[in-house]
Amino acid sequence: MRHLKIRLSEGRRTIPVQVGSGLISGLKHFIDQHFSGHRLFVITDRQVSALHGKALSELTAGREVIAIPPGEQEKSIERWQWLIGQLLGAGAGRDSLLIAAGGGVIGDLTGFVAATLNRGVPFIQLPTTLLAQVDASIGGKVGINHPLGKNLIGAFYQPVAVFTDVHFLKTLPEVEFASGLGEVFKYAFTLDARLITFLEQQRAAVCRRDPAALENLVSRCIALKLSVVEQDEKEAGVRSLLNFGHTAAHALERLAEYGLHHGLAVMAGMQVAIQLSHQKFNYPLSALDRLRHLMALYQIPPIRLGRFPAEQVWEALQTDKKARGGQPRFTLLGPDNEPRLFVPVTKEEFIHAFQQIQIVCESAS
Repeated sequence: MRHLKIRLSEGRRTIPVQVGSGLISGLKHFIDQHFSGHRLFVITDRQVSALHGKALSELTAGREVIAIPPGEQEKSIERWQWLIGQLLGAGAGRDSLLIAAGGGVIGDLTGFVAATLNRGVPFIQLPTTLLAQVDASIGGKVGINHPLGKNLIGAFYQPVAVFTDVHFLKTLPEVEFASGLGEVFKYAFTLDARLITFLEQQRAAVCRRDPAALENLVSRCIALKLSVVEQDEKEAGVRSLLNFGHTAAHALERLAEYGLHHGLAVMAGMQVAIQLSHQKFNYPLSALDRLRHLMALYQIPPIRLGRFPAEQVWEALQTDKKARGGQPRFTLLGPDNEPRLFVPVTKEEFIHAFQQIQIVCESAS
């Protein structure tokens, strides 16, 4: 088991993060120790409930459990409103504690419910997917989608603790595991190139979901994200580096009506960001080969971008949270891998970059 901490200068808070296997009993002890007088509500999805109901039973026995359908479409105003109604109807108040037991959708949605219910109640992240464990559960970003774009409604609201149990990854579907690797690759290309070597050398162990290898991988990614979040909790500057690949990814997800897994969209978005970095700052295009090598190594097929007209992707970018004056702002990289943040990109620059990546992806598929 590995113990990490999120140290936040704002409010001078420290949030415990535990990474390991079989953490449910430890989570129960944490709740008994720190929230014994609180009423516990577990929010999960039906897939997690079906797969891990037995593992969660120690935590959920005699507790309120709310299970919603799985999928990105559940991160909606309607589902948020429904959950608030369910909780209020069950008597939830400021003495309540919410537990987000699921992937990124459950974590984002539950966190936003916690931030807005009675102006804020505590919640705990119990991430069950690779993507949620290495990224979504860390940093305090919570929110829901709007028909005009992803994560347009939200807040920064930190959990009181994060319990990251890699045992949950044993039953994760292959496409969900591959999606989580998208965020892992992001860390490797932006924060620590040594992670690429680890992924190459430990491929077999990671692919067979070896607990020790996963604990190592997940804790390394969390530590990398913490190194950024602790400097810039509210994304005023350096934290935007973690958006590498995400600007185009969010547009693709919206156009696909959220039928494209987030991490796979991030891999496509990273390729667009690499191409733009090359066009604007002479970032080496060899990074594209390294990324595609990792995707091939982990048997992740090329993302079919031909179905996304470049003009439509550009239009979808106009509602991105970071856009200013109708011009999207990208996180890019310079020739020595230094971050270039909030970079304005013109329509001509984007369409050229996107079409270049389309050509390569379609020829490789």
